[in-house]
Amino acid sequence: MTDFFNLSTPAKRFRFVAVAEAITWAALLISMYFKHVEGNEGAIRIPGMVHGIVFVAFVVMSFITARALKWNLLVLGLALVSSIPPFGTLVFEWWARRAGHLAELSVGAVAGPDAVPADHDKIDV
Repeated sequence: MTDFFNLSTPAKRFRFVAVAEAITWAALLISMYFKHVEGNEGAIRIPGMVHGIVFVAFVVMSFITARALKWNLLVLGLALVSSIPPFGTLVFEWWARRAGHLAELSVGAVAGPDAVPADHDKIDV
C-alpha cells in the first residue's frame, strides 16, 4: 500500500492521478444521485469542483508522462480519451501497464542492476 504513495517516477505519478480521477468520478456519480433523485441541489458543488481539478491534473499528467516515457500519439490519445468515461483511467492504466507503456510498473519490466527480486526470500542458495 505504501508503494502506491511512492511518487518517485513518472509512471507512479501517472498511476496515482489515474486512480484519483476514478475516485473523484465515483464521488461525482454519488453526488449526482443526491442531486437528481433526492433533490439536493448543492450535492455536486464540491465533488464536481474536485473532479474538475483532478481531471485537468490527469490531462496534464498524461502529457508529462507521454513525454517522459516516450509514448506515441496513439497511446497519448488513448490516455486522454480514457478520462472521459467513468473509470476509464483505471482501464487505461491497467492496459498501459500490461502493454509495457508504464516503465517499471509494467509486467515484465526490466529491473536495474541494483534491483532486488520481489520474491528474494524464496530464492534457494
